[in-house]
Amino acid sequence: MNFSIKTLLGATALAATMALSGAASAQHLRIGLAEDPDLLDPHQARTFVGRLVFTALCDKLVDIDENLKIVPRLATEWTVSDDGKTITMKLRQGVTFHDGEKFDAAAAKYNLERALTLPESRRKSEVAAIGTIDVVDDYTIKLNLKAPSSPLMSQFTDRAGMMVSPKAAKELGANLATKPVCSGPFKFVERVQNDRIVVERFPGYWAKDKIAFDKVTFQPIPDATVRLANLQSGQLDLLERLLPTDIATVKGDKRLVLSPVVGLGYIGFTLNLGNGERANSPVGKDPRVREAIELAIDRNIINQVVFAGEFTAGNQPVAPSNPFYAKTVPVPARNVEKAKALLKEAGQSNLTFEMQVPTETQITQVSQVIQAQLAEAGITLKLISIEFATALQNQTKGNYTASLIGWSGRPDPDGNIHQFLKTKAPLNESGYSNPVVDEALDGARLTYDIAKRQAAYTKAAEQYLKDRPIIYLYHQKWLFAHSAKLAGFKPYPDAMIRLEGVKLQ
Repeated sequence: MNFSIKTLLGATALAATMALSGAASAQHLRIGLAEDPDLLDPHQARTFVGRLVFTALCDKLVDIDENLKIVPRLATEWTVSDDGKTITMKLRQGVTFHDGEKFDAAAAKYNLERALTLPESRRKSEVAAIGTIDVVDDYTIKLNLKAPSSPLMSQFTDRAGMMVSPKAAKELGANLATKPVCSGPFKFVERVQNDRIVVERFPGYWAKDKIAFDKVTFQPIPDATVRLANLQSGQLDLLERLLPTDIATVKGDKRLVLSPVVGLGYIGFTLNLGNGERANSPVGKDPRVREAIELAIDRNIINQVVFAGEFTAGNQPVAPSNPFYAKTVPVPARNVEKAKALLKEAGQSNLTFEMQVPTETQITQVSQVIQAQLAEAGITLKLISIEFATALQNQTKGNYTASLIGWSGRPDPDGNIHQFLKTKAPLNESGYSNPVVDEALDGARLTYDIAKRQAAYTKAAEQYLKDRPIIYLYHQKWLFAHSAKLAGFKPYPDAMIRLEGVKLQ
């Protein structure tokens, strides 16, 4: 074949034009996170920011919409038997995992059994109602429950319902987090601890036409001011947990958009009551000391000073506006004199204790306000600044006295309470145990009657709020900020970043 110089130059120019066009159309989304996630295995993970990454990586059996209604995902329909003890699910066909393995009823069964039996699983309490699982046909499973479980379907809207590749999970076991393999819109590429997590488009995703991005990079940036600066400079496209004090800055910048939503969770501090040797302290052993600590705190001041009044003061796992809030135990007023009297009675007038605090801007500010308030009651609070994942490890091991940390929240109140306060539950890192609370929380799971569930949660609250394994402080709004070039983004009450229908202009 003979080609003229002109033909070759024309072909070269055309190739260059096509390359530039492809580069211009490639969509790379950069998201700023307030912390670095823990393990990238949905059955072992526990961090809020980890859930943000999982939303891109791992599809779930069901999800929630903006009004908290449960909607289909990998399960297209489901029925609950009249006695509440059987749930039958029809599964979506044509779904594959990132390693090419097929998603079917056998894979769903494997995942739910892994959540129940993996020694390292933190989902055990969430799916504990499941007795056995039957594969009815290739795309139908039947869950045989030990007893009715009103919150179970809600659990499947989060990590308990996320599906990982059985092949990968069997090969890697508890090390699946090093190379997670799911069936979501993006597949795992790399992770550099405390620097970035990179995922790229999965061509085999069942709803691929709804995904615009070729790559998503999650960047942990604990300093909220630096996070915002990166958004303003164009180094980020979206950030989570904007400081309330920066709302005016975002609203005043035409290049940026503020997207707030009221959340489902809480922030509080966990006290070590029975988790190892560190529980042997006045804080862990004397309820009068814990009561004094709470009475020395003014939640409204915390909200005003740190959050410009944007959040909601609260003393329970659910907000005062929630129908499951125990109205018989309202937010206590600050009473420094009573706090001092209780400490004197307990022989702890010069109480000193440590609190570990993750290195995140807002939480650090909250801890400093608490420190100042406790000082007015004669309590010396020593703040231990610590990386977030390490703080979680310390809680698990019992290597702490107090730990300021939160929970991002679940649509059903069970998701905010049971696994933290039931005896020996996976996230009960206070080591708290009370049979009255155990009976009430288990009872709330057994009925679908709203009034009976409300009564059970109130009974539990009247006890655990007196025992104080956790002192709840406030309920936050999720404040997202993003580039005005980002179209289609909608914040949800669970604060997960759903990328279907989202794109950069």
